[in-house]
Amino acid sequence: MKHLVKLLAGLGLVLILSACSQQDADETSAAITTETAEEFVARANAELAELNRKREAAEWVRATYITLDTAIIASAASEAYAEWHSSMVKQALQYEDEDLDAMTRRAIDLLKLGTTLPTPADAAKRKELTMIATELEGMYGAGRYCRDGKDCKALPELEDVLANSRDYDALTNAWQGWRTIAPPMRQKYQRYVELVNEGANELGYGDLGEMWRAGFDMSPADFEQETARLWEQVKPLYDELHCHVRAKLGETYGTDKVPQDGPIPAHLLGNMWSQGWSFIYDLIEPYPGVADLDVDSTLKKKNFSPQEMVRSAENFYVSLGMPRLPDTFWERSQFTKPRDREVVCHASAWGIDGGNDLRIKMCIKQTYDELRTIYHELGHNYYQGAYKDQPRLFQGGANGGFHEAIGDTVTLSMTPQYLAEVGLVAAAGESEEAVINRQMQMALDKIAFLPFGKLIDEWRWGVFSGEIAPENYNAAWWNLRTQYQGITPPVPRSEADFDPGAKFHVPANVSYTRYFLAHILQFQFQRSLCEIAGHEGDLASCSVFGNEEAGDRFYAMMASGQSEPWQDALEKLTGTREMDATAIIDYFDPLMGYLKEQNEGRSCGW
Repeated sequence: MKHLVKLLAGLGLVLILSACSQQDADETSAAITTETAEEFVARANAELAELNRKREAAEWVRATYITLDTAIIASAASEAYAEWHSSMVKQALQYEDEDLDAMTRRAIDLLKLGTTLPTPADAAKRKELTMIATELEGMYGAGRYCRDGKDCKALPELEDVLANSRDYDALTNAWQGWRTIAPPMRQKYQRYVELVNEGANELGYGDLGEMWRAGFDMSPADFEQETARLWEQVKPLYDELHCHVRAKLGETYGTDKVPQDGPIPAHLLGNMWSQGWSFIYDLIEPYPGVADLDVDSTLKKKNFSPQEMVRSAENFYVSLGMPRLPDTFWERSQFTKPRDREVVCHASAWGIDGGNDLRIKMCIKQTYDELRTIYHELGHNYYQGAYKDQPRLFQGGANGGFHEAIGDTVTLSMTPQYLAEVGLVAAAGESEEAVINRQMQMALDKIAFLPFGKLIDEWRWGVFSGEIAPENYNAAWWNLRTQYQGITPPVPRSEADFDPGAKFHVPANVSYTRYFLAHILQFQFQRSLCEIAGHEGDLASCSVFGNEEAGDRFYAMMASGQSEPWQDALEKLTGTREMDATAIIDYFDPLMGYLKEQNEGRSCGW
């Protein structure tokens, strides 16, 4: 009953806000003819701060308490924001031809791009779109695979099968089972595409994909070419890794199941989406038993609580001279899956109330993989806290890739020396074999991810532009997955399926290119931080733990938020204005030599 009272109170608040929206709109219209651009931006910042505080609270409740009531509350809050955003963009158009100072112009441009879900001006369509978006995310969060109508399993249980089983049929069943949640999304998603494109058109963009690509301080066409350039820089390393992993899987499952001249069956790579292959390390390990970083055992043996795992990550950021997380972080975050309700377990970091109310949302397990995820998520929180004093329109990452790269950069400093220093592994020097083993572990995570990180949005760009028609959604998805990743589904797929919907970021409407860029930027950031810290030796052995000089430079870049083009922010830390994947090649140079040696005589490619 207490929960219900809270939900109804929240719903009442949203209804009151909606009732006031017309009056607010009338007052706004009256102000259009008298405000200067600078006054307009100041008002936009003030209104956005208040609106986002309420919207983020509604979204938090929805993500941590999945019910019909919270869907209504979150949808209404999103609708209120969408109405405000649409109105403000129209008002901003009056300043298009004015000669404005750089900061005012940037604020107005960012206002136009201030949503990943542009809604049509038509009130009925706006309401329809926000409800569809809420329903799609809820369908994913509540997804279950029930075999023969019983023995229902949620995603974490199915992920455990993919990660730990080596039974080909069990892997097939778990892989195929999770994808049964997605076909009911297909019709809703098709309508969602129609509506978001209409909203993007009204903001002056050809489609939502073009609008997303416009948010990178370069033209959409130039940005598409930039991602292609970066991929070509790292593709040779991925190709060598793919060839070696395929050979090892052939040894495990048989070359009849893993042909040595074609794509790898997607369910054999240890991850539900084949986006990271670290869970099959036991099958790939170059030098068995050499310097095994068994952090999982330590976490279990010492019985680390979720909060203690988060404290470990916090301590790293504090060692760089950054502040401790506020008390409210520990009071309001979700660290474990509640027993009494459905929640979205997908890890996320929240900077509610303009970064004054920092939180993470996870269902933490005692694994090294989860620990690294925590270090990553706190990167978002520290970024949010660093730029919280910027005007609201400038509270964001320099580009989406920056936001994802902060925490990932920190995980690169989780070297064996660091893990030993904080008591997570036994102290030991690293032999050449140990270096290769560790690099293989990392490559199975970070290098394996790169093509996946690129293709998710490439599929959506095609969907939004109409190049990929609804009747070809699934075929186009698998064409891209085979083209970039060199994988194939373990069972036949058809247009009765909707496999993109089985990946959180598609039904949740989260742009994915940021993750691809983050995997480039994190190595570029790390190389610069290590140079600042005076590290001597190979890049892979560097940890900046405890180096406040490196931390100061890092935090200074973070504090600028979105107030300047990402090229300017990048230059502050790295001295260059161009994203550069050569740091990845430098980092994995020992592994590249090993892979080429192992692949000699093999037929690589697919």
